[in-house]
Amino acid sequence: MNDQNSTKPEWTPENSGEAFAARVLKGVAGGHDGLEGDGARPTGGETRPTAVAPRPALSTDDYVQGVLAGDRAILARAITLIESNAPRHFDQAQAVLKALLPHSGGALRVGITGVPGAGKSTLIETLGLLLVEQGHRVAVLTVDPTSSVTRGSILGDKTRMEKLAQRPQAFIRPSPTGGVLGGVARKTRESLLVCEAAGFDVILVETVGTGQSEITVRSMVDFFLLLLVPGAGDELQGIKKGVVELADAILINKADGENQLAAQTARAEYNRALHYLSPATEGWRTRAYTASAVTGEGIARVWEVIKGFREKTQASGAWEARRRAQARAWLHTLIDEQLRAHFYNRPAVKAALPEIEQAVMAGTLPATAAAQSLLQLLQIDSAEV
Repeated sequence: MNDQNSTKPEWTPENSGEAFAARVLKGVAGGHDGLEGDGARPTGGETRPTAVAPRPALSTDDYVQGVLAGDRAILARAITLIESNAPRHFDQAQAVLKALLPHSGGALRVGITGVPGAGKSTLIETLGLLLVEQGHRVAVLTVDPTSSVTRGSILGDKTRMEKLAQRPQAFIRPSPTGGVLGGVARKTRESLLVCEAAGFDVILVETVGTGQSEITVRSMVDFFLLLLVPGAGDELQGIKKGVVELADAILINKADGENQLAAQTARAEYNRALHYLSPATEGWRTRAYTASAVTGEGIARVWEVIKGFREKTQASGAWEARRRAQARAWLHTLIDEQLRAHFYNRPAVKAALPEIEQAVMAGTLPATAAAQSLLQLLQIDSAEV
């Protein structure tokens, strides 16, 4: 590139004027989503460019009032605060949640799972657009695998729901799993409550579909939808063996074109099998349906089924009973999690654990005895404190 055309690519035609002019701007340092952390690593003798100034911190009241006012930017920042594992964020996150809790609980919570490639993102976008047209406000919480490099989401479901993401009545939040087994982010439930407080009346929670996260999602939603595809053998849909018993409805997706006959056959087979299974929800019979997320055929029917489920279970009391049971189960989950963290963070346990692990791996110390000795160390350490 010569000096005269220093702002143009080398392949610029002669006498092109300013048609091919360009400017290259210096980037900024930072980690995933602009948060503090490792960004692009410099090589050789390069130095990092100066990072942009951080946004001013928000008070607890700023978060609460912003979420209640439906401010999407503050809603996103509130979820980021709640998802943070930094100890300095914990107290404020809990204060925000406590203030928002009375304003939550009014949304219809729908969990959507299925094998990878079943079309979950396409279904959510088609269903979400339908709900927006009907006057609903829709929040979508998608749980993506985590990149080991950027710590961010790999699948990027938000980019695959482009039309829905452009609607002001919709809010899409991809959350990286952070390496959690099963693909359910630890803070998904709290994010759900914050979205409800922000005025979203339908919450769609999508799982990765790896076969491990379905029980966790089932424990935080009202209606659980299992998405399958026609013509796939059991070796491709091994997820269904355990999850069918959790589903309130099964949807055979991609029922269009040449797949229509196979989809109808699969629907009939599942309905026969469901006849012999206990229902996932008391007083409700799980059935299989067909639809095409691409053409939109059958999607309205799915929404009618979900609304019918809400009406029937609210009338019978099963809806409220499930919500109470979920809240109790979540309490015990958090107790287990915090006790585990407390145990491994104790100085005596940290000091003794490597040697005890080696003894267990070498076969010189039974695992049961090892665990008991570590628990005794915890008691001694706590007494000294």
